[in-house]
Amino acid sequence: MKAAELFVKALENEGVKYIFGVPGEENLDFLEALRTSSIRMIVTRHEQPAGFMAATMGRLTGKTGVCLSTLGPGATNFVTAAAYAQLGGMPMMMITGQKPILKSKQGKFQIVDVIGMMRPLTKFTKQVLAGHSIPCHVREAFRLAEQERPGAVHLELPEDIAHETVDAPLFDVTHPRRPLADTKSLLHAALMIQEAKRPLLLIGAGANRKSTSRALKEFVDKTGIYFFNTQMGKGVIDERHPQFLGTAALSSGDYVHCAIARADLIINVGHDVIEKPPFFMERGEAKVIHVNFFPADLDDVYFPTAEVVGDIAHSIFELSRRINQQEEWDFSYYARVKKEIDVFLKENSDDPRFPMIPQRIVADVRKVMPSDSIVALDNGMYKIWFSRNYGAHKSNTLLMDNALATMGAGLASAMAAALLYPEKQILAVCGDGGFMMNSQELETAHRLNLNLTIIVLNDNGFGMIKWKQAAMALPDFSLDYNNPDFVKYAESYGIRGHRVEKTEHFMALLTQCLQTPGIDLIDVPIDYSENDRVLNQQLREKTCLL
Repeated sequence: MKAAELFVKALENEGVKYIFGVPGEENLDFLEALRTSSIRMIVTRHEQPAGFMAATMGRLTGKTGVCLSTLGPGATNFVTAAAYAQLGGMPMMMITGQKPILKSKQGKFQIVDVIGMMRPLTKFTKQVLAGHSIPCHVREAFRLAEQERPGAVHLELPEDIAHETVDAPLFDVTHPRRPLADTKSLLHAALMIQEAKRPLLLIGAGANRKSTSRALKEFVDKTGIYFFNTQMGKGVIDERHPQFLGTAALSSGDYVHCAIARADLIINVGHDVIEKPPFFMERGEAKVIHVNFFPADLDDVYFPTAEVVGDIAHSIFELSRRINQQEEWDFSYYARVKKEIDVFLKENSDDPRFPMIPQRIVADVRKVMPSDSIVALDNGMYKIWFSRNYGAHKSNTLLMDNALATMGAGLASAMAAALLYPEKQILAVCGDGGFMMNSQELETAHRLNLNLTIIVLNDNGFGMIKWKQAAMALPDFSLDYNNPDFVKYAESYGIRGHRVEKTEHFMALLTQCLQTPGIDLIDVPIDYSENDRVLNQQLREKTCLL
């Protein structure tokens, strides 16, 4: 068979169902092999969202998502998606084409060093130099993409190698068990927790990648220890839980940080150095237990006292088995903070003003979305409001990127979720800036007959940067723009477009869109004046002396 056919069979052997991308002439043998395979090739309108879709597939399934491009400009368009997957801990493989390497026909036309470009952005990158090596390269790439910490991998398939005739066996797909934490580290951690006065549990991004929800909930229920999470740790434990203190959506200064400052021990589960530190350590303050698949990377703001390294779910189960509620534990302060947070997060959730304010938008979305629905956020000012105010009920039901934090990924991420879970209600929430970066994928979504609702929060400017600009007392400058008519824009792609003109109509319209098959886009004018009032003034004036 041709080497391209062997490559596709190796992907089938790994269980690949979809490949997203924009093929080029260097991919034609590979494309022909896909035509008769079990893998569905989904052509997107740009390589970047193809990468975002593949990465989201990896995030939601734990199995490597795959995307395809040609050489040169197609490959360079994968750079942001590679960083998105690598920093976000999402298993994703990029396959790029290349000119023939055994005999040059066109000099340096379109040639860039893609391997060198991808090296700092991936866990593994390699050019295929011989067809018979394909099974080994594919198996190794998938193994590395999925093992902790997951991330991006890349293979470059030159045109002449793809055309080679080869005969090579495939490798068996194996799933080695993750190592378990040793007994001494578990005993030491359990003793530290029992001897603490005010222990606090933190759930980070790493706990959202594996099946840790049950173990963590049992730990919290048994011990009564209060918990909070990072943005990418949302939903691991249902946030309606009475011991939930909130999400560390800001680096410092929020209400949850009052509780963090009182803790004498923080059990940090699934800490990921990519996320902004949810607390700042200083020598002599709270002790920290690092519970993760891998050891901690020490720096000025994170240097744990003890480490429990191994499968997270097993570690938590073993800690739970060794720990009972202690009479010496004092959670009274956390209970008071919990009451304050619950009251604070409900403020203005029914505010009637128009354009709509973030608190009302988030509250209405939460009322409408079922517990197993998926909300995919792009990046913008609204991400902080959703992080703080939207209670996630299950893992990976609020998809956000607090790692690369790139704009333009929200729509593609929601499309991947809709493709994977056609029975669920899927909502993309985008700012007008991020939406327009990859809005051409509306055509892809329509072509795929997805069931998807898209909210575009419209303020005609880069809201997050404007907030920071104002907080620095700088004049308003160079952050405004004009938008198209989003209703007509949606309709030009053959999808339904709507515009919210009264706040009280939003929730009913969103409900209608979610329950109607097909794709709907809702233009929602948003008023960000609450940014300064709440996130600057109110938090600055709060007191932690409850």
